Amino acid sequence: MKKFQKKILKNGMTILHEYRGLPVISLSITNRFGASYEESEIKGIAHLIEHLVFTGTRTRTHEDISREIEKKGGVLNAFTSQDTTSFWFKLPSEHLFRGLEILKDIINNPIFEEKKFEKEKRVILEEIKMYHDIPQRHVFEMIEANLYKKPFGESIAGSEKTVKSMKRDFVFDYFKNVYNPKEYIITLVGEADFEKVCDYIEKNFAPNNKVYSAKKIELQNKETIEKRKDIDQSHFVFAFHAPKQTEKDYFALEVLDAYLANGMSSRLFLEIREKRGLAYAIQSSFNTEKNYSYYSLYVGTTKEALSEVKKLILEEFEKAENLTEKQLKESKEQIIGQRKIHLEESSNVMNELMFSELIDKAENYYKHEEKISSVTLADVKKLAKIKSFSTATIMPE
Repeated sequence: MKKFQKKILKNGMTILHEYRGLPVISLSITNRFGASYEESEIKGIAHLIEHLVFTGTRTRTHEDISREIEKKGGVLNAFTSQDTTSFWFKLPSEHLFRGLEILKDIINNPIFEEKKFEKEKRVILEEIKMYHDIPQRHVFEMIEANLYKKPFGESIAGSEKTVKSMKRDFVFDYFKNVYNPKEYIITLVGEADFEKVCDYIEKNFAPNNKVYSAKKIELQNKETIEKRKDIDQSHFVFAFHAPKQTEKDYFALEVLDAYLANGMSSRLFLEIREKRGLAYAIQSSFNTEKNYSYYSLYVGTTKEALSEVKKLILEEFEKAENLTEKQLKESKEQIIGQRKIHLEESSNVMNELMFSELIDKAENYYKHEEKISSVTLADVKKLAKIKSFSTATIMPE
C-alpha cells in the first residue's frame, strides 16, 4: 500500500492521504477561505461561520453533532486562520465514515438558527475579551497589526463592533458564497481505504460556480507599546517579514531559528535567561500560509529590561555572521529530529500536509529534510542580516 496518495476528484476537491498502519484516523475538510479574504467592516465573519456550523443542521442539534463523535472516543474541532477554515476529527478508524458524515452534514446543511446565531455572537465576544485579557496572547495580535496594514492586520476573531453588527441573513448568504467544494482540501492520516473515501466525497459534495479572492496584503513595520494596570511582567515580541515556504530562504530561516532561539541551548536562551536572568520564557514562531509569512520572537521580561532584551536580540542576529559549519550541522540535525517527534502525532501531519497543499503542493511536505540539508552557511548568514522589523510590547504602567 502506498504511504502517500493524492487525487483531484471530479467535483474539484483535492484529497490527500498518508497511510499509517494504526487503527486511528485524523481527517480534515479545509476550505481555502479565511480572515485574509475579509474587509475591515466584516472582519471576523470567517471565524463566526466556523462557530455557527456546529450549532445545528437540518437533522442534527449541536448536542447530536458532538455526541456522535465523542461517544465513539473521538475529538471534533475546527480552526480559522488567515487563509483557511478547517474542520477536523480524530477517531478510531472503524468510525471513519461516521466522522465524515458529521463533517459533511455541518458543512453542507447548517441552518444558522436565529437564536443560536445571536448566542454564538455572544460566545465570540467573550472569546475576544479573553484573548485581549491574556497579554501573552494579545501581544501577538498587536505584532500582526504592526507588520500588516488593515484589513489583514486585524484580529481573525474580529472586534466587538464588527461581530455585534453581523446579521443572520447576511452571514448565511455570505457562507453560501464562500463555501465551494471546488476549493476544499480533504486530508487523512491513518488507516483508511483511500478509494472508498474518494467515492464518498464525490457523491456527497457538489461544486458551485462561486468565486472569491483574498484581499491585497500591504506590508509595514511599526513599533507599539501598550501599558496596563495590574500586570507585573512585560510581554515583548520582535518580528520581521519572512520568506514564504515556496522560497529556498525559508529553510535557511528555519536553520537560523534553531541556532538563535529554538530550545535551551539556543543563543538567545543562553544570553537572555541563563547569563542574565532577564526572562523565564523565550519563544520563537513561524507564521506562514499561502499569502503571507513572518517570523517572531517572544520574551516575557521586566519593564526595566526591555531595552536590553531588544539590544541582545539584534546583537545575536549580527553575531550569526560567526556561525560555524559545526553549528550549522547541529542546527540542521535539531530541526530534522524535532520534526520527526512532532509528526508522530497524526493530527499534526494532517495539518502540515494541508498547509503544504495550500501553499504549493502536498508532495513538498516529504522534501523538508532534503531542503534543510541543502542549506549553506552563506544562506543562513544572509538571512541574519535584518533590514527592518516590528515590535509589540505590553508592559506595566
